[in-house]
Amino acid sequence: MGLSASMWTGVSGLQTHGEKMSVVGNNIANINTVGFKGATMHFEDFISQNVNTAAGVGQIGRGVAIGAIYADFSQGAFETTNEATDLAIGGRGFFRVKVKGEETTYYTRAGNFRFDKDGYLVDPHGYVLQGWAIDNSTSTALASSGSSTATSGSSAIKGAGLPTDVRIEGFTAKPKATEQVTMVTNLDSRDGNDNVADATNPFFSMFNVWNGQNETPLGETQFAYQSTIKVYDEGGSSHDMTVYFDQVASVSSTGERYWEYMVTVPPSEDGRVIDGQTVRNSGVAGVVMIGTLTFDSAGQLKNMSAFTLASSATGDLGSLANWTPAQFNTKGQPVFTANFTGQPSASGTAESNARNIGVNFGLTNANTAAGWAVGAVANAAAIGTDPTLLPEFADIRVNANATTSFSGSSSTQLQSQDGYTFGFLQNVSVNRDGILTGRYSNGVVLELFQITLYDFVNKWGLQRNGSNLFSETRESGEATAGPANANGYGSISSNSLEQSNVDMAAEFVQMITTERGFQANSKMVTAVDGLLQTVIQMKR
Repeated sequence: MGLSASMWTGVSGLQTHGEKMSVVGNNIANINTVGFKGATMHFEDFISQNVNTAAGVGQIGRGVAIGAIYADFSQGAFETTNEATDLAIGGRGFFRVKVKGEETTYYTRAGNFRFDKDGYLVDPHGYVLQGWAIDNSTSTALASSGSSTATSGSSAIKGAGLPTDVRIEGFTAKPKATEQVTMVTNLDSRDGNDNVADATNPFFSMFNVWNGQNETPLGETQFAYQSTIKVYDEGGSSHDMTVYFDQVASVSSTGERYWEYMVTVPPSEDGRVIDGQTVRNSGVAGVVMIGTLTFDSAGQLKNMSAFTLASSATGDLGSLANWTPAQFNTKGQPVFTANFTGQPSASGTAESNARNIGVNFGLTNANTAAGWAVGAVANAAAIGTDPTLLPEFADIRVNANATTSFSGSSSTQLQSQDGYTFGFLQNVSVNRDGILTGRYSNGVVLELFQITLYDFVNKWGLQRNGSNLFSETRESGEATAGPANANGYGSISSNSLEQSNVDMAAEFVQMITTERGFQANSKMVTAVDGLLQTVIQMKR
């Protein structure tokens, strides 16, 4: 039994070293495989047999076995490419791909993705990359009771809901109606900028001289400053929105100064219908908001009022009694509607189809549920000559960039709006946070998806499925999703591919030692064969 056992001990060494050579060979074969993770084999002794010795019970080993084969998940080097959808993970995490139309999912470090004919971002096998869809709407719906603009924190996840297929449908950007306009100006604080006055209603002097039926509704000498920006309706058509400013001569006892403003659109493009009256046929055609800006003695914006034509207005639409305090959107901005396309139930800011546009001069209302502070007047006619009656936001917040009134020429410091017309996708990019961004022919840049990364408590328990794919097992545990470049997950590099992490020099050393081990075990078999031959010859 001893000699045959010794032979089988050598055989176990041959088998085990042969398997290790297979592992080494597979590593070397995949030296240029994208995202490949090498493997290492660990030996363990097989079993020991008890034998009696003069000193007691001893043990004789009976060979070697495969102890474990572990994947090497160390970082591979990056190769630069010319494709924005070639992605590499620097650090912890895997991409998740899903068989189209099925629930079968895999995990991979190979980031060679391309868009297919249906707009899916897929790997070479047609499996779809997973990510969070990002909602590009900046909804400025009216604030409801109990709403607030305050936020308690922020998340590194920009998308919403569960991760889904990364897909760009149509490769176009549909038109988006303007929902917010920001206009930051400096209004000359020096005297002499009160170009039009009204003894009865000094805070609405420009409004009282506006005539939307004239070719020039407001004369060049009837305002101190104006600024124009293009806004867009829901069909993608552009419209000029002009804000006129004029100084109000009244100065409070504490040194506060006032400017009136008037937000207008071309009268012929005003599609509102109020009380059965087509607004474009009236004298107030084109006026969508009126109000005041209040500055402290240092020229800093302190307060603003805003009035819009009430949907319940009757009779003379030019009567200040028909202009009521504006409503707020969820961002804390007063809103107006021009109903450019003449939609039904869209002529008042509270109507169901209204396309409201928020106005931001640098102030927001943090308490949108309350709206205006207690005691606000019912309409613009109630203010008269008393500046103390000007409505105030319930909770005024001054933005970092806000309109000012310093001594110096009036000028526009900043203006922007969030609408756009139809456009074609020109290129995409992915940043370190995994945000897939599209750039369109209309100049719009939209964040479309946030690529999701996944990790496992025991990634060494993953099952290799070939084709650079892994699948989860009971040993690996369930995958945990997270955003790139946050919460311990790796960052994503675009125009890059992670290369195989196999070290050829180390593999050649392993090959040599494995070959020597195999040779040594073969010598064991031949040596035992010689001993057996001697035993057989004893019969002669």
